[in-house]
Amino acid sequence: MSKKKRKKIEELSMSEVGENPEYIYYKGEKIEFEKFIREYESLRKFYKKKLKKESKAVQKLREVQELKPYQAELIKLQRHIEKHHMKMIILFEGRDAAGKGGTIRRVTRYMNEKHYRVVALGKPTEEEKSQWYYQRYVQHFPRKGEIVLFDRSWYNRAMVEPVFGFCTMEEYDIFMNGVTNFEKDLVNHGIILIKLYFSVTKEEQKKRFERRKNDPLRHWKLSEVDLQAQDKWDDFTNMKYEMLRRTHSHDTPWTIIRSDNKHLARKETLKVILNSIEYEDRSKKLDFTPNPEIVISAPREIEIMEAQLISAGMFLS
Repeated sequence: MSKKKRKKIEELSMSEVGENPEYIYYKGEKIEFEKFIREYESLRKFYKKKLKKESKAVQKLREVQELKPYQAELIKLQRHIEKHHMKMIILFEGRDAAGKGGTIRRVTRYMNEKHYRVVALGKPTEEEKSQWYYQRYVQHFPRKGEIVLFDRSWYNRAMVEPVFGFCTMEEYDIFMNGVTNFEKDLVNHGIILIKLYFSVTKEEQKKRFERRKNDPLRHWKLSEVDLQAQDKWDDFTNMKYEMLRRTHSHDTPWTIIRSDNKHLARKETLKVILNSIEYEDRSKKLDFTPNPEIVISAPREIEIMEAQLISAGMFLS
């Protein structure tokens, strides 16, 4: 608005409506001042909300565009694996609502459906309970030229099962003592194994659970286990520490993904996968360097947790 026009309005306000008017005149129409203010506030809130919504949409679009170059690289990686008859397994582990499912969808968004599978197993049947523990996972292992993504894996026995009493401590100990050898055999047989742990804070997990409760489109995600996750936070944290400490190895390392910011977690996960092997026609323009604030090695995470234990007397992450 020009200075001249603003001055004219100010003069009109003082000369025709007074300092505290009961009515004002607009284009010859007499309008109750309080009503005018109410309508103005209503319109102001409407447009503020609209602008916020548009701004959020623009941000989402920017995030989608930011992932696309890395998703294009994943197609190259997948083609390389298919061409050379390689096998890849990617484990997605972490607390409930840590962003595993959303990340898997971004990883597979443009990949060739013929050469990847997502495996998310439910509760074991009575027959499966009587079998060798790894048997129900092994039957889903990749064929030549294939990538298999496990949305939770055999590491259920390292965290979820002992916390909720779904396995005995003897079964837990057998698993923890043998899993690194099991995975070393997989690697020795040519399987590329990537182990990802998604780490979300207690506060962010609580927000995501509240969103699931209140959003009818997300309500299906909320399970009985989810409802107890906050109460059992410390139990899960203790099991996380033991899992990282005892099952991280040079041959089968864990990579921790800080996932409070979903977009950054997804982007950095794509980088971790792309950095796992050398593949043909890799982009020379794209930045594949992991963000050290988001991607943390298991030894570093263990170090952080042990420092928390010393300073606070308990694990905080």
